[in-house]
Amino acid sequence: MQTIFRKALGRPRRGRAGRGLGGQPPTLLDLAEGEQGILDRLELPEDVARRLMELGFVPGHRVVAARSAPGGDPRVYRVDGSEIALRRDTAEHLKLRP
Repeated sequence: MQTIFRKALGRPRRGRAGRGLGGQPPTLLDLAEGEQGILDRLELPEDVARRLMELGFVPGHRVVAARSAPGGDPRVYRVDGSEIALRRDTAEHLKLRP
């Protein structure tokens, strides 16, 4: 688990193409309702990243964007058989594989 955790907190990679803005890797925010992506890494403080990993947001796992609140925040994501609501501030730091 410790190795997975360290890998999940990896430094941002440069030069990767994706749907993110300005050549940045795509994030959970880039997923439209019903779309899915594979989680690549969590760019969050260690305590927050650890809690999200406990909830199933582990690199390599599939994440599906589900419904959202009327204003768009928070949004529900399906991961590892659970539905978890995340605020935009948090979701923008969960990077997907391009």
